[in-house]
Amino acid sequence: MSPSPSVPPPALLYCHCQYAQVVSPEVKAAVLKRLCESNLPFEAVPDLCELSARRDPALKRLAAAGPVKIAACFPRAVKWLFAAANAPLPLGATEVLNMRTQPAAEVLESLFSNELRPNLPEGKVTASDAPGAAAAVPPPVTPPSTQP
Repeated sequence: MSPSPSVPPPALLYCHCQYAQVVSPEVKAAVLKRLCESNLPFEAVPDLCELSARRDPALKRLAAAGPVKIAACFPRAVKWLFAAANAPLPLGATEVLNMRTQPAAEVLESLFSNELRPNLPEGKVTASDAPGAAAAVPPPVTPPSTQP
């Protein structure tokens, strides 16, 4: 009996979060340094938000490539960014590591692990899921009273 075909390891994607600058520079530097030292293939992008805004074809390629681990920010935000670029990520084959809240060592441990722990939130992506959407919606305006 022949051995079963091996499942390819997840692709690795690193977002440098260049424009929003919401990720600690120390965490970004540590994760990027170790990825470079690892000799593992990975793709680094300057800013997923910018790629999404431009609807960069690279996002469709990444979403269609199979299992992926993404070092970026909140899973909800990453899901929304890809969906906004018409490049939805596969729910069961995407793990997002949150460099905003996780220490570099934890992000790296997950990136280098053979185990994929899908963690994208389920459900339809809507405009209210957009990063910062809650803060961007102004409160309702109440007209002044016109009592005599």
